[in-house]
Amino acid sequence: MPISLPDLFSCMADATRLRILTLLGKEGDLCVCEIVHALSDIQPKISRHLAVLRKEGVVVDDRDGTRVFYGLSPQLPDWIRQMILRVSEETATEPPYRDDLARLRSMPNRPVRSQVA
Repeated sequence: MPISLPDLFSCMADATRLRILTLLGKEGDLCVCEIVHALSDIQPKISRHLAVLRKEGVVVDDRDGTRVFYGLSPQLPDWIRQMILRVSEETATEPPYRDDLARLRSMPNRPVRSQVA
């Protein structure tokens, strides 16, 4: 079942989840470790937020060896995907989104997916 509008905005109303969505919108699929690094937060907190986004159908996860990558769900209606992408573009120069993106892009030894999704 597609996400309801109130549930979508509830997901996006949380600052951490919005930061995660803007990273995914800007960068595409990311490993949990990349999101943890970019947000300078702890893995359990990031995983809890990703679980909420996954439960609501906003993101999907894909295991690649020992790593789990998250991306925007291909089942999202196009208007929701476009909204997330637009928010990602519009916030790219504003803190904390700009800082998250800079930390992610400067992360040493970023994981590389071994399989094409």
